[in-house]
Amino acid sequence: MADETGGAGSGAEGHTDQVADDADDADDTVEATGAPGETGGTDGTGGDGGGTDCGTTGGKAGTGGDGGGTSGTTGGTGGTSGTDGTDGDGKQAARARRIAAWHGSERTLAHGPTEGRIADRLAALALTADDPSYGGDGWVDVYGDGVVEELERRVATLLGMEAAAFFPTGTMAQQIALRCWAGRTGVPVVAVHPLAHLEVHERDAYLTVSGLRAVRPTSEPRPPTAEEVRDLDEPFGTLALELPLRDAGFVLPSWEELVAVVEAARERDAVVHFDGARLWECTAHFGRELPEIAALADSVYVSFYKSLDGISGAALAGPESLVAEARAWRHRYGGQLFQQWPAALAALAGLDRELPRLPSYVAHARVVAEALRKAFTAAGIGWSRVHPEVPHTHQFQVWLPYPAAVLDEAGVRLAEETRTTLFRRWQEPGPPGLAMTEVTVASPALEWTAEDVTAAVDAFLARVRELMRRDG
Repeated sequence: MADETGGAGSGAEGHTDQVADDADDADDTVEATGAPGETGGTDGTGGDGGGTDCGTTGGKAGTGGDGGGTSGTTGGTGGTSGTDGTDGDGKQAARARRIAAWHGSERTLAHGPTEGRIADRLAALALTADDPSYGGDGWVDVYGDGVVEELERRVATLLGMEAAAFFPTGTMAQQIALRCWAGRTGVPVVAVHPLAHLEVHERDAYLTVSGLRAVRPTSEPRPPTAEEVRDLDEPFGTLALELPLRDAGFVLPSWEELVAVVEAARERDAVVHFDGARLWECTAHFGRELPEIAALADSVYVSFYKSLDGISGAALAGPESLVAEARAWRHRYGGQLFQQWPAALAALAGLDRELPRLPSYVAHARVVAEALRKAFTAAGIGWSRVHPEVPHTHQFQVWLPYPAAVLDEAGVRLAEETRTTLFRRWQEPGPPGLAMTEVTVASPALEWTAEDVTAAVDAFLARVRELMRRDG
């Protein structure tokens, strides 16, 4: 089947063996520690020690991975990354070197969980538990009561929904939402973008587990339009919209376009589900508060770690009857965990600490993006792109005309030699030699001025050019 490479100016119909995702994605400039053959990174982007999740016949591993293989039954081609070795020891050494360089940096655009030591995260969690408002002096939860119920009530209120249910993963929350809606509408067809998380990063779960089927309003690397939804030539029961559309560059429609798309789905007698893993950061772009945004949809999924610095977990919000049904399916899917208090506590802390800061992150992302664009131009880079030019959220893509391995190595050297981390992992989702990274502007970046960004870019590119000369 055709590849879906995503990114600026790309996108193709059909589903692939998951293209390297993120930062999440590494997803959201964050990496996971998956073993070889498991998903690398959150959502599978160039994770340390992991290739991409592939189908039964295998496929090519993401170029951002540390030489990780694939999880398909017949295997595939491992990825490459900088100085990463092909053996397990070499990969682990390369990963340890990167994390040490990032952790040792005095200046960084964004910190990732891989830089945090277990003891540090536990200490931070203990401080959260000591706050009476989080119920830390109460008993641990058992199968979702206590602090987990408090988190569910908090999310439902924030989104203006009747109810919410906590899930260990967003993938599970989405699969169950789509399954429930298919049963209620009687139509097992989902209208979804080919670059959506459902298509690219969930191993066809809604197709293979629930027996649903996809139709695609568009293959363009942008959200679908109302006209495209109206013009679909077959019925669909659910329109699933990812806000923002991460693999197209964290892009969002305008508020008027979003309203029109939802209305078009209603005209087709369909329900609307928001993949809102990053919905928290969309308020600045839409100029609307969360309840007004969520009110457009019949159900909304949100994540607790992608924008809120939580440990893990997600929530599905919607009508009380839907959430009750989703809880039953959660049990059947194996998501009724015995205790989840660490994830719930971290999520509550993220709602209090990070959620109010997100608008400032979005505003500063625009400053950083403009500074990057100007710095690349001033440096005489033959082709570069910051996408979108004006970020819609606090995350965006950067594209440069160099191999991902070179850019990875240059970034590590910059961190080691100047104690400054500008970019993290790079991947090549398009033509060879054209690499992309995702930039997340969060609390550490607020200290960076445009001049700071320019200076860091110059130092980074000096190391890139040195590596290119060395490699001929």
